[in-house]
Amino acid sequence: MKKPIFLLFLFLSGLSMAQTSKEAAPSALPKGEVAKSKQSVTLDGKVIPLSAEAGTLQLKDENNKPIALYGYTAYFKDNPEKNRPIVFAYNGGPGSSSYWLHMGIMGPKRIVVDDPNYNPAAPYELTNNEFSILDVADVVMMDPVGTGLSVPIGDSKGADFWGVDQDIRSTSLFIMQFLKEHGRLNSPKYILGESYGTFRNAGVMNYLLDKGYALNGVIMVSAVFDLRTLFFAPNEDLPYIVYLPTVAATSWYHKKVANPGSNLPAFVQQVREFVEKEYAPALFKGNRITAAEKTSIAKKLEGFTGITSAVWERADLRITPGEYYQELLRGEGMTVGRLDSRYKGVNLDPMAMSAFTDPQSDAISPAYTMGFLDYYHGSLGVSKDLSYATSAYAKEGFKWDWKHQGNNFWGADAAVTTVPDMAEALSKDPHVEILVMNGYYDLATVFHGVEHSIAHMGLPSSATDRIKMTYYEAGHMMYTHLPSAAQFRQDLKSFIQSTVSK
Repeated sequence: MKKPIFLLFLFLSGLSMAQTSKEAAPSALPKGEVAKSKQSVTLDGKVIPLSAEAGTLQLKDENNKPIALYGYTAYFKDNPEKNRPIVFAYNGGPGSSSYWLHMGIMGPKRIVVDDPNYNPAAPYELTNNEFSILDVADVVMMDPVGTGLSVPIGDSKGADFWGVDQDIRSTSLFIMQFLKEHGRLNSPKYILGESYGTFRNAGVMNYLLDKGYALNGVIMVSAVFDLRTLFFAPNEDLPYIVYLPTVAATSWYHKKVANPGSNLPAFVQQVREFVEKEYAPALFKGNRITAAEKTSIAKKLEGFTGITSAVWERADLRITPGEYYQELLRGEGMTVGRLDSRYKGVNLDPMAMSAFTDPQSDAISPAYTMGFLDYYHGSLGVSKDLSYATSAYAKEGFKWDWKHQGNNFWGADAAVTTVPDMAEALSKDPHVEILVMNGYYDLATVFHGVEHSIAHMGLPSSATDRIKMTYYEAGHMMYTHLPSAAQFRQDLKSFIQSTVSK
């Protein structure tokens, strides 16, 4: 009779051990590892000592279950003043790591590039970043999962992070957890995103607010909030309308316009007025436009862009960005940049209708990549056994899920936009302010698209007046242009100081 009892005891003991082992499994998951170092930056003649952290934080979900190792690099001022602000910054893509902003404008060091020209091969120069805002705020550079050192762990997989809503959630979870881990819950808080990072920002600011994390300010660098302004879909006039001011600004820079006027902002304002009063109504007519009207609009387009009226008429008054890059300098055998249209490169096929490459990206990418990796594994002390992913595009299974909660109306998928998220946050928090930083020569995320999105938020002026717009005579990464980098620092510094003091 004792044998069955003994067997039952063994069974229950085994079950208990299995449960204990299962419950203990999370502790076996990898923990975050951080390399710590001392850095400094000299700003306005004053040396600011910094403590740096570079590595990963074990990210947990809402139920304290580990879901990822989340990569970051943080800079903290030594012996800081009370209530020092903290800025969380990231690039976009989606699928890009943060090394562009890190080495371009936000960190204590910056990569020296020959803007707007091609850079020779190594050695690359790393210098003190006199345009940093580390004198007024601590900075945390974030690498979304799939980029940098960030990887899923446990039961998580890439798809849990690679999507509009998934990305907003994981970004917000990191910010909340980092603030808690570093004792910064009561610090003035800011998020700064570039490109898709601004699309992310609009969602994150609302997500955080719903969790009780009110932001002092949100910084949008080279912004896009409504993807309709970027995607040239059939029967969609909007992208052509919002792109024209940037197209015209590019032609102005390359001295192709008939009447450039006294300065770029004044010229751009003329184009805005033409767009709203003549170009948009002409496109709206479609094939109802008369031949005379079409010829008249085409001639005005030639005056603003340098592209002949014959080409504009043949294109039905609609030229895509890829066609424009190729057409503007076709006679010179050159093509202009998408990210920064001041840059120009060799046109590999003068007969082609669209450009094959982006001269700006070609010109600066090697310098940024090699310069950053050397700094990351050298000065910051991150193990050379770890591989830093500059983007997620090479990751197995990487595919972005563009569905976004709130974009489904009447049972149909609407255009992907986070404008409603931003509008909701502005309406619920009457104190949060937004700084939007635009490059006149940015043909990736055009400034008039941002202006259109803000004008159509459906909010009273009491809300939209808290959105400040600044403009720079440079492109998507306006900080490669040193005069713009200096203005960037001043604008961002003033924004932080003014919003902290309120």
